[in-house]
Amino acid sequence: MKPAPGDEGAPTGLPAGIDTSVAHPARIWNYWLGGKDNFAADRETGDLILEAIPDMAANARADRAFLVRSVRCMAAEHGVRQFLDVGTGIPGPGNTHEVARDVDPSARVVYVDNDPVVLAHANALMGDDGSGATDYVHADLREPGTVLDAARNTLDLDRPVGVMFLGVLEFVPDNRQAKEIIDAFMDAVPSGSLLALALSTNEVRRENAEKGARIWNEGGSTPLLLRSAADIEAMFAGLELLEPGVVSCTDWRPEGIVRPSDRVAQYCGLARKP
Repeated sequence: MKPAPGDEGAPTGLPAGIDTSVAHPARIWNYWLGGKDNFAADRETGDLILEAIPDMAANARADRAFLVRSVRCMAAEHGVRQFLDVGTGIPGPGNTHEVARDVDPSARVVYVDNDPVVLAHANALMGDDGSGATDYVHADLREPGTVLDAARNTLDLDRPVGVMFLGVLEFVPDNRQAKEIIDAFMDAVPSGSLLALALSTNEVRRENAEKGARIWNEGGSTPLLLRSAADIEAMFAGLELLEPGVVSCTDWRPEGIVRPSDRVAQYCGLARKP
């Protein structure tokens, strides 16, 4: 396939059946993150969304910055060497395995997503480095048993694991179900494991956040639910929520980063299993 104008630097080698002429949410998110794994159609749609909701790119980048800082915290401060990144999306700048291996090259990572487009990009981008230390599981987070069975091929679930749900549980629009999913994963890992969460909220620039959710939901995609800090804190019940608690991603241990002047409509937190 000949690249469309402006797509000369985009990824190649994707399987047949992946239509790069139609915008896809995972590639739009990659575009907002400053990644290269997107196409002209994704960038065009991404720019249209930003015209209506300028905060969206800032939310995406703050979520990714929290990923980098939380993985580094889990690896460097808590000695975690295994990570289960659920709902990963297309691998982008500052991947979980890159951050973890910067602390310890032996770190092992399993990425999980149920989107065929993410699967195609993940296979093309990550490949196999021969170490068996990075894997991709094509599965739905609503089926924790399936995910965990596959993850055991790479991770030792008798040792602490950093479990991550970043920018994905808003697509489980029921608080009880979201908590049950979290509990199923955290029950399967031992004491010393950590849970990192990041979810969209309507408590920061409410009008913009609710407008964004309305546009998304009217578009026929998986329904998105905006949550309060109290809703998100409840998801950590039974775990030791680490300082500074549930805060905007820009406010979570911002030392050493160029912090935006405003909070973003993306809350996050990190907790340890006692």
